[in-house]
Amino acid sequence: MLEPIPLSALQHFVYCPRQCALIHVEQSWSENAFTTRGTLAHERADSGERELLEGVRVLRGLSLYSDRLGLIGRGDVVELLRDGTPFPVEYKSGAKKKPILGSDGLNLLTLADDVQLCAQALCLEEMLSRPVPRGAVYHIKSRRRRDVEFTLALRDKTLEVILITHTLLESRDLPEPVNDARCPNCSLIETCMPDAPKRTANPFEPLEDT
Repeated sequence: MLEPIPLSALQHFVYCPRQCALIHVEQSWSENAFTTRGTLAHERADSGERELLEGVRVLRGLSLYSDRLGLIGRGDVVELLRDGTPFPVEYKSGAKKKPILGSDGLNLLTLADDVQLCAQALCLEEMLSRPVPRGAVYHIKSRRRRDVEFTLALRDKTLEVILITHTLLESRDLPEPVNDARCPNCSLIETCMPDAPKRTANPFEPLEDT
């Protein structure tokens, strides 16, 4: 059985592999205005409450796992539709942000959210033995909900990210900083130091005695 990694690590990896390693290997996390707002926004979503809204059962803060994929975490909201189909909803603080494009031209913000949401769907499918064809990302500030279809392409991408993230966290390697448009609003910018000269030693490994 794989050692489980947090679902959130997948979102961090897609956005920035170095950020993922700093958070999940070095256990480094710094609050800024963006992360504080996000924490507050998730409080109700992760409350563990259950309610019935217009015939849809709403589960908040549901524990999710996949033994097959080595994943563990919580779903902000999982709606159980009238026919019992699970529909995961990931809450994001603030309005939808300006795109940040990766080397392949894809919006890293959207892709990171979609991969994390799809991974939640894979967990639900394993846990409940039911297909989960779609979910949604809800932007709290703008109160807009973007539906996400879990296509074969997205599922394949998510499985690829899961494998690579497992490999990264097990290796304890620290990827090089990206030093691009992702950095200014990152809460770890002072820890990451993307402008600093490159160092050859892995800061996660102790130095050998001489």
